[in-house]
Amino acid sequence: MDHKDSAFLGHPRGLATLSMTEFWERFSYYGMRAILLFYMYYSVSKGGLGFDKPTAMSIMSIYGSLVYLSSVIGGFVSDRLLGSRRTVFWGGVLIMFGHIVLALPFGAPALFISIALIVVGTGLLKPNVSEMVGGLYSEHDVRRDSGFSIFVMGINFGSLIAPIVVPWAQGKWNFHVGFSLAAVGMFIGLIFYAIDGRKYINPDANQAPDPIKANELKSVITKALLMVVAVAIILVVMALTGVFNIANVITLITVFAIGLPITYFVMMLRSEKVTTEERSRVWAYIPLFIAAVIFWAIEESGSVVLALFAAEQTQLQVGSWTIEPGMFQMLNPLFILIYGPIFARLWVRLGKRQPSSPKKFYLGLIFAGLSYIVMVLPVMMFGTGTKVSPLWLVLSWAVVEIGEMLISPVGLSVTTKLAPKAFSSQMMSMWFLADAAAQAINAQIVRLYTPNSEIMYFSIVGIVSIVVAVILAVMTPRIEKLMQGVN
Repeated sequence: MDHKDSAFLGHPRGLATLSMTEFWERFSYYGMRAILLFYMYYSVSKGGLGFDKPTAMSIMSIYGSLVYLSSVIGGFVSDRLLGSRRTVFWGGVLIMFGHIVLALPFGAPALFISIALIVVGTGLLKPNVSEMVGGLYSEHDVRRDSGFSIFVMGINFGSLIAPIVVPWAQGKWNFHVGFSLAAVGMFIGLIFYAIDGRKYINPDANQAPDPIKANELKSVITKALLMVVAVAIILVVMALTGVFNIANVITLITVFAIGLPITYFVMMLRSEKVTTEERSRVWAYIPLFIAAVIFWAIEESGSVVLALFAAEQTQLQVGSWTIEPGMFQMLNPLFILIYGPIFARLWVRLGKRQPSSPKKFYLGLIFAGLSYIVMVLPVMMFGTGTKVSPLWLVLSWAVVEIGEMLISPVGLSVTTKLAPKAFSSQMMSMWFLADAAAQAINAQIVRLYTPNSEIMYFSIVGIVSIVVAVILAVMTPRIEKLMQGVN
Protein backbone atom coordinates (compact mmCIF):
# COMPACT_ATOMS: atom_id res chain seq x y z
CA MET A 1 0.00 0.00 0.00
CA ASP A 2 0.96 3.64 -0.35
CA HIS A 3 3.51 4.42 2.35
CA LYS A 4 2.74 8.13 2.04
CA ASP A 5 -0.92 7.74 3.05
CA SER A 6 -1.05 9.22 6.56
CA ALA A 7 -4.47 10.90 6.56
CA PHE A 8 -5.68 9.26 9.83
CA LEU A 9 -3.48 10.00 12.89
CA GLY A 10 -0.40 9.45 10.71
CA HIS A 11 -1.85 6.14 9.38
CA PRO A 12 -3.60 5.13 6.13
CA ARG A 13 -7.16 6.55 5.91
CA GLY A 14 -8.48 2.98 5.53
CA LEU A 15 -7.59 2.35 9.19
CA ALA A 16 -10.39 4.77 10.20
CA THR A 17 -12.85 2.86 7.97
CA LEU A 18 -11.95 -0.54 9.41
CA SER A 19 -11.74 0.70 13.01
CA MET A 20 -15.22 2.26 12.75
CA THR A 21 -16.65 -0.87 11.12
CA GLU A 22 -15.30 -3.02 13.94
CA PHE A 23 -16.37 -0.42 16.55
CA TRP A 24 -20.01 -0.74 15.43
CA GLU A 25 -19.83 -4.52 15.03
CA ARG A 26 -18.55 -4.86 18.62
CA PHE A 27 -21.16 -2.30 19.78
CA SER A 28 -23.93 -4.44 18.31
CA TYR A 29 -22.51 -7.78 19.55
CA TYR A 30 -21.68 -6.71 23.12
CA GLY A 31 -24.87 -4.68 23.42
CA MET A 32 -26.88 -7.78 22.56
CA ARG A 33 -24.76 -9.99 24.86
CA ALA A 34 -25.22 -7.61 27.80
CA ILE A 35 -28.98 -8.32 27.95
CA LEU A 36 -29.40 -11.69 26.19
CA LEU A 37 -29.01 -13.93 29.27
CA PHE A 38 -31.68 -11.92 31.12
CA TYR A 39 -33.97 -11.99 28.07
CA MET A 40 -33.79 -15.80 28.06
CA TYR A 41 -34.53 -16.47 31.75
CA TYR A 42 -36.71 -13.49 32.80
CA SER A 43 -40.36 -14.52 33.04
CA VAL A 44 -42.69 -13.73 30.16
CA SER A 45 -44.43 -11.15 32.39
CA LYS A 46 -41.09 -9.28 32.64
CA GLY A 47 -40.65 -9.37 28.85
CA GLY A 48 -38.38 -12.45 28.78
CA LEU A 49 -38.70 -15.95 27.31
CA GLY A 50 -39.03 -17.78 30.65
CA PHE A 51 -36.26 -20.40 30.05
CA ASP A 52 -34.84 -22.02 33.18
CA LYS A 53 -31.51 -20.51 34.30
CA PRO A 54 -29.23 -23.53 33.60
CA THR A 55 -30.55 -23.73 30.00
CA ALA A 56 -30.19 -19.96 29.48
CA MET A 57 -26.58 -20.00 30.75
CA SER A 58 -25.77 -23.05 28.65
CA ILE A 59 -27.19 -21.44 25.46
CA MET A 60 -25.23 -18.24 26.24
CA SER A 61 -21.95 -20.20 26.44
CA ILE A 62 -22.52 -22.34 23.34
CA TYR A 63 -23.47 -19.18 21.42
CA GLY A 64 -20.04 -17.74 22.22
CA SER A 65 -18.41 -21.02 21.19
CA LEU A 66 -20.21 -21.06 17.83
CA VAL A 67 -19.14 -17.47 17.08
CA TYR A 68 -15.47 -18.50 17.39
CA LEU A 69 -15.98 -21.81 15.53
CA SER A 70 -17.52 -19.96 12.59
CA SER A 71 -14.40 -17.80 12.11
CA VAL A 72 -12.85 -20.86 10.43
CA ILE A 73 -15.54 -20.57 7.69
CA GLY A 74 -14.85 -16.82 7.34
CA GLY A 75 -11.23 -17.45 6.44
CA PHE A 76 -12.20 -19.97 3.76
CA VAL A 77 -14.91 -17.77 2.17
CA SER A 78 -12.52 -14.81 1.99
CA ASP A 79 -9.48 -16.75 0.70
CA ARG A 80 -11.28 -18.92 -1.84
CA LEU A 81 -14.56 -17.22 -2.83
CA LEU A 82 -15.27 -13.52 -2.23
CA GLY A 83 -12.11 -11.71 -1.08
CA SER A 84 -12.04 -10.03 2.32
CA ARG A 85 -13.90 -6.80 1.45
CA ARG A 86 -17.10 -8.48 0.25
CA THR A 87 -16.90 -11.20 2.93
CA VAL A 88 -16.87 -8.52 5.66
CA PHE A 89 -19.79 -6.66 4.04
CA TRP A 90 -22.04 -9.74 3.81
CA GLY A 91 -21.01 -10.75 7.33
CA GLY A 92 -22.22 -7.35 8.55
CA VAL A 93 -25.51 -7.71 6.66
CA LEU A 94 -26.19 -11.10 8.34
CA ILE A 95 -25.32 -9.68 11.78
CA MET A 96 -27.70 -6.74 11.23
CA PHE A 97 -30.55 -9.08 10.23
CA GLY A 98 -29.77 -11.25 13.27
CA HIS A 99 -30.31 -8.26 15.57
CA ILE A 100 -33.44 -7.19 13.67
CA VAL A 101 -34.97 -10.65 14.20
CA LEU A 102 -34.28 -10.39 17.98
CA ALA A 103 -35.81 -6.91 18.04
CA LEU A 104 -39.14 -8.39 16.87
CA PRO A 105 -41.39 -10.00 19.51
CA PHE A 106 -41.43 -13.52 18.01
CA GLY A 107 -40.25 -15.48 21.07
CA ALA A 108 -37.92 -18.49 21.12
CA PRO A 109 -37.94 -19.22 17.33
CA ALA A 110 -36.65 -15.65 16.72
CA LEU A 111 -33.87 -16.26 19.28
CA PHE A 112 -32.54 -19.32 17.44
CA ILE A 113 -32.83 -17.73 13.97
CA SER A 114 -30.99 -14.67 15.33
CA ILE A 115 -28.21 -16.84 16.81
CA ALA A 116 -27.73 -18.62 13.45
CA LEU A 117 -27.51 -15.32 11.52
CA ILE A 118 -25.13 -13.62 14.00
CA VAL A 119 -22.90 -16.70 14.30
CA VAL A 120 -22.37 -16.95 10.52
CA GLY A 121 -22.14 -13.16 10.11
CA THR A 122 -19.53 -12.73 12.83
CA GLY A 123 -17.56 -15.67 11.43
CA LEU A 124 -17.39 -13.91 8.05
CA LEU A 125 -16.58 -10.48 9.47
CA LYS A 126 -14.31 -10.99 12.50
CA PRO A 127 -11.16 -12.68 11.09
CA ASN A 128 -11.22 -10.72 7.83
CA VAL A 129 -11.38 -7.17 9.21
CA SER A 130 -8.13 -7.82 11.12
CA GLU A 131 -6.53 -9.25 8.00
CA MET A 132 -7.50 -6.13 6.00
CA VAL A 133 -5.84 -3.89 8.61
CA GLY A 134 -2.59 -5.75 7.87
CA GLY A 135 -3.21 -5.16 4.14
CA LEU A 136 -3.09 -1.36 4.62
CA TYR A 137 0.67 -1.52 5.29
CA SER A 138 3.60 -2.76 3.23
CA GLU A 139 5.63 -5.56 4.82
CA HIS A 140 8.35 -3.22 6.10
CA ASP A 141 6.10 -0.34 7.21
CA VAL A 142 7.09 0.47 10.79
CA ARG A 143 3.58 1.83 11.53
CA ARG A 144 1.97 -1.63 11.36
CA ASP A 145 2.02 -2.52 15.11
CA SER A 146 0.87 0.95 16.08
CA GLY A 147 -1.98 0.67 13.51
CA PHE A 148 -3.18 -2.56 15.12
CA SER A 149 -3.09 -0.87 18.55
CA ILE A 150 -5.40 1.93 17.27
CA PHE A 151 -7.67 -0.73 15.71
CA VAL A 152 -7.89 -2.64 19.04
CA MET A 153 -8.77 0.60 20.85
CA GLY A 154 -11.69 1.02 18.41
CA ILE A 155 -12.92 -2.51 19.18
CA ASN A 156 -12.79 -1.88 22.92
CA PHE A 157 -14.57 1.46 22.76
CA GLY A 158 -17.43 -0.28 20.93
CA SER A 159 -17.51 -3.01 23.59
CA LEU A 160 -17.37 -0.38 26.36
CA ILE A 161 -20.22 1.91 25.24
CA ALA A 162 -22.71 -0.82 24.27
CA PRO A 163 -23.22 -2.35 27.77
CA ILE A 164 -24.04 1.13 29.10
CA VAL A 165 -26.49 2.18 26.36
CA VAL A 166 -28.29 -1.10 25.51
CA PRO A 167 -29.17 -2.21 29.11
CA TRP A 168 -30.29 1.36 29.84
CA ALA A 169 -32.72 1.19 26.85
CA GLN A 170 -33.88 -2.27 27.95
CA GLY A 171 -34.50 -1.02 31.51
CA LYS A 172 -36.32 2.12 30.34
CA TRP A 173 -38.45 0.39 27.68
CA ASN A 174 -38.01 -3.34 27.00
CA PHE A 175 -35.65 -5.99 25.63
CA HIS A 176 -36.71 -5.49 22.01
CA VAL A 177 -35.77 -1.80 22.09
CA GLY A 178 -32.35 -2.86 23.43
CA PHE A 179 -31.88 -5.38 20.61
CA SER A 180 -33.00 -2.84 18.01
CA LEU A 181 -30.20 -0.49 19.18
CA ALA A 182 -27.75 -3.31 18.39
CA ALA A 183 -29.29 -3.59 14.89
CA VAL A 184 -29.00 0.19 14.35
CA GLY A 185 -25.34 0.04 15.44
CA MET A 186 -24.50 -2.59 12.83
CA PHE A 187 -26.46 -0.65 10.17
CA ILE A 188 -24.39 2.50 10.83
CA GLY A 189 -21.20 0.42 10.63
CA LEU A 190 -22.27 -1.08 7.29
CA ILE A 191 -23.09 2.28 5.71
CA PHE A 192 -19.74 3.67 6.84
CA TYR A 193 -17.94 0.61 5.50
CA ALA A 194 -19.75 0.54 2.13
CA ILE A 195 -19.18 4.24 1.34
CA ASP A 196 -15.65 4.57 2.71
CA GLY A 197 -14.44 1.12 1.69
CA ARG A 198 -14.58 1.89 -2.04
CA LYS A 199 -12.06 4.68 -1.64
CA TYR A 200 -9.76 3.71 1.19
CA ILE A 201 -9.37 -0.08 1.33
CA ASN A 202 -6.58 -1.94 -0.45
CA PRO A 203 -8.05 -2.90 -3.88
CA ASP A 204 -6.48 -6.38 -3.44
CA ALA A 205 -9.17 -7.02 -0.80
CA ASN A 206 -11.80 -7.15 -3.60
CA GLN A 207 -10.33 -10.39 -4.96
CA ALA A 208 -10.02 -13.82 -3.35
CA PRO A 209 -6.24 -14.47 -3.05
CA ASP A 210 -6.59 -18.18 -3.85
CA PRO A 211 -9.85 -18.50 -5.83
CA ILE A 212 -11.40 -21.94 -6.25
CA LYS A 213 -10.62 -23.34 -9.67
CA ALA A 214 -13.33 -24.99 -11.76
CA ASN A 215 -11.79 -28.47 -11.25
CA GLU A 216 -11.83 -28.03 -7.43
CA LEU A 217 -15.40 -26.74 -7.25
CA LYS A 218 -17.05 -30.15 -7.46
CA SER A 219 -14.95 -31.53 -4.61
CA VAL A 220 -15.67 -28.49 -2.37
CA ILE A 221 -19.44 -28.66 -3.03
CA THR A 222 -19.43 -32.43 -2.38
CA LYS A 223 -17.62 -32.00 0.94
CA ALA A 224 -19.97 -29.19 2.03
CA LEU A 225 -23.05 -31.27 1.11
CA LEU A 226 -21.68 -34.33 2.94
CA MET A 227 -21.23 -32.24 6.09
CA VAL A 228 -24.78 -30.85 5.84
CA VAL A 229 -26.19 -34.36 5.26
CA ALA A 230 -24.18 -35.77 8.20
CA VAL A 231 -25.52 -33.08 10.55
CA ALA A 232 -29.07 -33.60 9.23
CA ILE A 233 -28.83 -37.39 9.79
CA ILE A 234 -27.60 -36.90 13.37
CA LEU A 235 -30.47 -34.47 14.11
CA VAL A 236 -33.08 -36.79 12.51
CA VAL A 237 -31.78 -39.78 14.50
CA MET A 238 -31.94 -37.65 17.67
CA ALA A 239 -35.54 -36.67 16.85
CA LEU A 240 -36.59 -40.27 16.11
CA THR A 241 -35.04 -41.59 19.32
CA GLY A 242 -36.68 -38.85 21.36
CA VAL A 243 -33.43 -37.17 22.47
CA PHE A 244 -33.74 -34.04 20.31
CA ASN A 245 -33.69 -31.19 22.84
CA ILE A 246 -31.66 -28.05 23.54
CA ALA A 247 -29.38 -29.76 26.09
CA ASN A 248 -28.41 -32.59 23.73
CA VAL A 249 -27.84 -30.27 20.76
CA ILE A 250 -25.53 -28.20 23.00
CA THR A 251 -23.66 -31.38 24.02
CA LEU A 252 -23.24 -32.28 20.35
CA ILE A 253 -21.73 -28.85 19.60
CA THR A 254 -19.48 -29.19 22.69
CA VAL A 255 -18.07 -32.50 21.40
CA PHE A 256 -17.42 -30.89 17.99
CA ALA A 257 -15.79 -27.75 19.49
CA ILE A 258 -13.39 -29.87 21.57
CA GLY A 259 -12.82 -32.46 18.83
CA LEU A 260 -11.92 -29.94 16.10
CA PRO A 261 -8.69 -28.59 17.65
CA ILE A 262 -7.64 -32.12 18.63
CA THR A 263 -8.10 -33.18 14.98
CA TYR A 264 -6.02 -30.19 13.84
CA PHE A 265 -3.16 -31.05 16.22
CA VAL A 266 -3.11 -34.70 15.09
CA MET A 267 -3.16 -33.57 11.44
CA MET A 268 -0.24 -31.15 11.91
CA LEU A 269 1.86 -33.60 13.92
CA ARG A 270 1.39 -36.36 11.32
CA SER A 271 1.67 -34.21 8.18
CA GLU A 272 4.61 -34.83 5.86
CA LYS A 273 4.65 -31.10 5.04
CA VAL A 274 5.76 -30.34 8.63
CA THR A 275 9.53 -30.38 9.30
CA THR A 276 11.07 -31.90 12.47
CA GLU A 277 11.74 -28.41 13.89
CA GLU A 278 8.15 -27.32 13.14
CA ARG A 279 6.77 -30.50 14.75
CA SER A 280 8.71 -29.69 17.92
CA ARG A 281 7.12 -26.22 17.95
CA VAL A 282 3.63 -27.72 17.56
CA TRP A 283 4.32 -29.91 20.63
CA ALA A 284 5.37 -26.73 22.49
CA TYR A 285 2.09 -25.06 21.48
CA ILE A 286 -0.17 -27.83 22.89
CA PRO A 287 0.30 -26.98 26.64
CA LEU A 288 -0.10 -23.27 25.80
CA PHE A 289 -3.33 -24.08 23.94
CA ILE A 290 -4.69 -26.02 26.95
CA ALA A 291 -3.78 -23.10 29.23
CA ALA A 292 -5.57 -20.71 26.86
CA VAL A 293 -8.72 -22.90 26.97
CA ILE A 294 -8.80 -22.75 30.79
CA PHE A 295 -8.14 -19.00 30.77
CA TRP A 296 -10.92 -18.24 28.25
CA ALA A 297 -13.36 -20.50 30.14
CA ILE A 298 -12.98 -18.17 33.15
CA GLU A 299 -12.75 -14.90 31.19
CA GLU A 300 -15.78 -15.64 28.98
CA SER A 301 -17.93 -16.62 31.99
CA GLY A 302 -18.25 -12.88 32.68
CA SER A 303 -21.32 -12.66 30.45
CA VAL A 304 -22.82 -15.83 31.98
CA VAL A 305 -21.99 -16.71 35.61
CA LEU A 306 -20.93 -13.21 36.71
CA ALA A 307 -23.89 -11.71 34.82
CA LEU A 308 -26.24 -13.92 36.85
CA PHE A 309 -24.42 -12.94 40.06
CA ALA A 310 -24.85 -9.28 39.08
CA ALA A 311 -28.59 -9.69 38.54
CA GLU A 312 -29.40 -11.88 41.55
CA GLN A 313 -26.87 -11.19 44.31
CA THR A 314 -25.55 -7.64 43.82
CA GLN A 315 -26.84 -4.35 45.26
CA LEU A 316 -27.92 -2.45 42.15
CA GLN A 317 -29.15 0.69 43.90
CA VAL A 318 -26.31 3.19 44.43
CA GLY A 319 -27.80 6.36 45.94
CA SER A 320 -30.51 7.49 43.53
CA TRP A 321 -28.95 5.60 40.62
CA THR A 322 -30.04 2.09 39.59
CA ILE A 323 -27.41 -0.03 37.85
CA GLU A 324 -28.84 -2.33 35.16
CA PRO A 325 -27.21 -5.80 35.60
CA GLY A 326 -26.06 -5.78 31.94
CA MET A 327 -23.94 -2.69 32.61
CA PHE A 328 -21.30 -4.79 34.41
CA GLN A 329 -20.30 -6.12 30.97
CA MET A 330 -18.49 -2.80 30.38
CA LEU A 331 -15.85 -3.77 32.98
CA ASN A 332 -14.02 -6.11 30.60
CA PRO A 333 -13.27 -3.50 27.88
CA LEU A 334 -12.78 -0.76 30.51
CA PHE A 335 -9.90 -2.63 32.18
CA ILE A 336 -8.39 -3.56 28.80
CA LEU A 337 -8.31 0.15 27.89
CA ILE A 338 -6.74 1.00 31.27
CA TYR A 339 -4.17 -1.83 31.29
CA GLY A 340 -3.28 -1.85 27.57
CA PRO A 341 -0.95 1.18 27.56
CA ILE A 342 0.58 0.12 30.93
CA PHE A 343 1.53 -3.36 29.68
CA ALA A 344 2.73 -2.02 26.30
CA ARG A 345 5.16 0.30 28.15
CA LEU A 346 6.16 -2.43 30.59
CA TRP A 347 7.20 -4.86 27.81
CA VAL A 348 9.14 -2.11 26.00
CA ARG A 349 10.97 -1.15 29.22
CA LEU A 350 11.78 -4.76 30.10
CA GLY A 351 12.93 -5.46 26.53
CA LYS A 352 14.93 -8.70 26.48
CA ARG A 353 14.35 -9.19 30.23
CA GLN A 354 10.60 -9.70 29.84
CA PRO A 355 9.22 -13.17 30.67
CA SER A 356 9.01 -15.75 27.84
CA SER A 357 5.59 -16.61 26.36
CA PRO A 358 5.08 -19.76 28.53
CA LYS A 359 5.91 -17.71 31.66
CA LYS A 360 3.37 -15.02 30.70
CA PHE A 361 0.81 -17.79 30.16
CA TYR A 362 1.19 -19.36 33.61
CA LEU A 363 1.12 -15.92 35.27
CA GLY A 364 -2.08 -15.16 33.31
CA LEU A 365 -3.67 -18.40 34.55
CA ILE A 366 -2.84 -17.51 38.17
CA PHE A 367 -4.65 -14.17 37.81
CA ALA A 368 -7.64 -15.91 36.16
CA GLY A 369 -7.87 -18.37 39.06
CA LEU A 370 -7.58 -15.56 41.63
CA SER A 371 -10.46 -13.66 39.96
CA TYR A 372 -12.72 -16.61 40.83
CA ILE A 373 -11.29 -16.98 44.35
CA VAL A 374 -12.25 -13.29 44.84
CA MET A 375 -15.90 -14.29 44.16
CA VAL A 376 -15.80 -16.94 46.91
CA LEU A 377 -15.19 -14.28 49.59
CA PRO A 378 -18.49 -12.31 49.53
CA VAL A 379 -20.53 -15.54 49.45
CA MET A 380 -18.56 -16.97 52.42
CA MET A 381 -18.84 -13.71 54.35
CA PHE A 382 -22.47 -12.79 53.69
CA GLY A 383 -24.18 -15.98 52.42
CA THR A 384 -26.18 -16.38 49.21
CA GLY A 385 -29.29 -14.59 50.52
CA THR A 386 -27.61 -11.19 50.99
CA LYS A 387 -27.02 -8.77 48.13
CA VAL A 388 -23.38 -7.68 48.17
CA SER A 389 -21.47 -4.61 47.03
CA PRO A 390 -20.95 -4.25 43.25
CA LEU A 391 -17.25 -3.65 44.04
CA TRP A 392 -16.73 -7.43 44.39
CA LEU A 393 -17.55 -7.84 40.68
CA VAL A 394 -15.36 -4.84 39.80
CA LEU A 395 -12.45 -6.46 41.70
CA SER A 396 -12.97 -9.85 40.01
CA TRP A 397 -12.91 -8.25 36.54
CA ALA A 398 -9.91 -6.08 37.47
CA VAL A 399 -7.96 -9.25 38.37
CA VAL A 400 -8.98 -11.43 35.38
CA GLU A 401 -8.14 -8.66 32.90
CA ILE A 402 -4.51 -8.63 34.12
CA GLY A 403 -4.54 -12.28 33.04
CA GLU A 404 -5.96 -11.29 29.66
CA MET A 405 -3.10 -8.79 29.14
CA LEU A 406 -0.64 -11.64 29.76
CA ILE A 407 -2.37 -14.22 27.56
CA SER A 408 -4.42 -12.65 24.75
CA PRO A 409 -1.87 -10.51 22.80
CA VAL A 410 0.94 -12.97 23.63
CA GLY A 411 -1.18 -15.90 22.44
CA LEU A 412 -1.84 -14.26 19.07
CA SER A 413 1.85 -13.56 18.62
CA VAL A 414 3.12 -17.00 19.71
CA THR A 415 0.50 -18.74 17.53
CA THR A 416 1.91 -17.10 14.38
CA LYS A 417 5.51 -17.80 15.45
CA LEU A 418 5.02 -21.50 16.24
CA ALA A 419 2.88 -22.22 13.15
CA PRO A 420 4.27 -24.70 10.59
CA LYS A 421 4.61 -23.02 7.15
CA ALA A 422 2.10 -25.36 5.51
CA PHE A 423 -0.52 -24.54 8.18
CA SER A 424 0.18 -20.83 8.79
CA SER A 425 -3.37 -19.49 8.21
CA GLN A 426 -5.06 -22.53 9.76
CA MET A 427 -2.92 -22.13 12.87
CA MET A 428 -4.45 -18.66 13.30
CA SER A 429 -7.88 -20.31 13.48
CA MET A 430 -6.44 -22.51 16.26
CA TRP A 431 -6.25 -19.43 18.49
CA PHE A 432 -9.99 -18.81 17.91
CA LEU A 433 -10.67 -22.50 18.52
CA ALA A 434 -9.16 -22.22 22.04
CA ASP A 435 -11.94 -19.75 22.89
CA ALA A 436 -14.55 -21.93 21.13
CA ALA A 437 -13.49 -25.02 23.13
CA ALA A 438 -13.47 -22.98 26.36
CA GLN A 439 -17.02 -21.73 25.92
CA ALA A 440 -18.19 -25.20 24.83
CA ILE A 441 -16.84 -26.59 28.13
CA ASN A 442 -18.58 -23.71 29.94
CA ALA A 443 -21.86 -24.69 28.27
CA GLN A 444 -21.67 -27.98 30.22
CA ILE A 445 -20.32 -26.75 33.57
CA VAL A 446 -22.44 -23.57 33.98
CA ARG A 447 -25.45 -25.88 34.49
CA LEU A 448 -23.87 -26.78 37.86
CA TYR A 449 -23.86 -23.15 39.00
CA THR A 450 -26.61 -22.30 41.50
CA PRO A 451 -26.53 -20.10 44.62
CA ASN A 452 -26.18 -23.32 46.69
CA SER A 453 -23.18 -24.58 44.70
CA GLU A 454 -21.59 -21.15 44.26
CA ILE A 455 -18.68 -21.48 46.73
CA MET A 456 -17.80 -24.92 45.31
CA TYR A 457 -18.13 -23.68 41.71
CA PHE A 458 -15.88 -20.62 42.07
CA SER A 459 -13.39 -22.51 44.29
CA ILE A 460 -12.97 -25.57 42.07
CA VAL A 461 -12.66 -23.64 38.79
CA GLY A 462 -10.29 -21.11 40.40
CA ILE A 463 -8.10 -23.82 41.97
CA VAL A 464 -7.98 -25.85 38.71
CA SER A 465 -6.67 -22.73 36.93
CA ILE A 466 -3.96 -22.16 39.56
CA VAL A 467 -2.94 -25.87 39.61
CA VAL A 468 -2.59 -25.89 35.80
CA ALA A 469 -0.50 -22.69 36.12
CA VAL A 470 1.86 -24.49 38.54
CA ILE A 471 2.15 -27.50 36.20
CA LEU A 472 2.86 -25.12 33.29
CA ALA A 473 5.52 -23.33 35.39
CA VAL A 474 7.25 -26.67 36.03
CA MET A 475 7.04 -27.56 32.31
CA THR A 476 8.22 -24.13 31.10
CA PRO A 477 11.95 -25.01 30.62
CA ARG A 478 10.91 -28.06 28.56
CA ILE A 479 8.41 -26.00 26.51
CA GLU A 480 11.02 -23.29 25.84
CA LYS A 481 13.39 -25.99 24.55
CA LEU A 482 10.67 -27.39 22.24
CA MET A 483 10.00 -23.90 20.87
CA GLN A 484 13.34 -24.15 19.03
CA GLY A 485 14.53 -20.57 19.35
CA VAL A 486 11.08 -18.90 19.23
CA ASN A 487 10.60 -16.72 22.31
